Amino acid sequence: MAKTKEIREPFNLKKELRLLPGYLILIVWLIFTIILIGWIVLASFSTTKEIFSNNLLASGFVVKNYVKAWTTGKFSVYFMNSLIYTTFSLFATILISSPAAYVLSRFEFFGRKTFQRLIVIALSVPPVMVIIPLYGLAVNLGLINSRIAIMFIYMCINVPFCTFFLLNFFATLSTTFEEAAVIDGCTPSQTFFQIMLPLAQPGIITVGIFLFVNIWNEYFIALIFASNSALRPLGVGLYSIIQSMKYSGDWAGLYASVMIVVLPTFLLYLFLSQKIIAGVTGGGLKE
Repeated sequence: MAKTKEIREPFNLKKELRLLPGYLILIVWLIFTIILIGWIVLASFSTTKEIFSNNLLASGFVVKNYVKAWTTGKFSVYFMNSLIYTTFSLFATILISSPAAYVLSRFEFFGRKTFQRLIVIALSVPPVMVIIPLYGLAVNLGLINSRIAIMFIYMCINVPFCTFFLLNFFATLSTTFEEAAVIDGCTPSQTFFQIMLPLAQPGIITVGIFLFVNIWNEYFIALIFASNSALRPLGVGLYSIIQSMKYSGDWAGLYASVMIVVLPTFLLYLFLSQKIIAGVTGGGLKE
């Protein structure tokens, strides 16, 4: 087969000059971000004395900062709690939102538009407004300091956003896939799980990453519903370490703790950035 040649636009000097201010702003922002994150990384491998003397890595890489943060700072407990909360809430949210979004985007039934409007309304309600009623309900049910309650709240709060995002994504997929499935004798559930759900993979991965970041870095809900230190996630645990700085002064350990919190989300963006772009800008074949 003959290879198709790429069609390149001719170089336009005026167009490039018009884009130059935007390029300069992006370059300045990128340099600032790299310097800031790079300094934190280097500080996490230095001693507290080296940080205050601005002489980072003078004694080499101090790995014990991470070991101390992971053991003495209880970050191993906080990390596992965050991993449990995030994993369960993420999969439960997608498991509920995917079929709901598919049905709302594909089938006509009584109340369909009302359900879609309710999802948009739910998105406009900040979680802070429902914390007090949820807390009262959790007290009455005896679910304070309960992992189940925290994961259930995370799931319920994120279902509207996940459903809304996937609803728009399913709407971009062509109906020809479903028509072919009907001809092959597939039931609606088989069509969804075997054909439409795999086609929606870019959107599911994208919304999954957004959910992971939101739940992983969540602070306020965990602070209210997990007063027991054994149930705290990383966000609350990191805040407690910051508060203890006035007594310990272990700034090197603090920066190591910050890197432990940031590393999972950084790796997600690093390895799945193309999936994010595909999920936001793409879809299936449009009608």
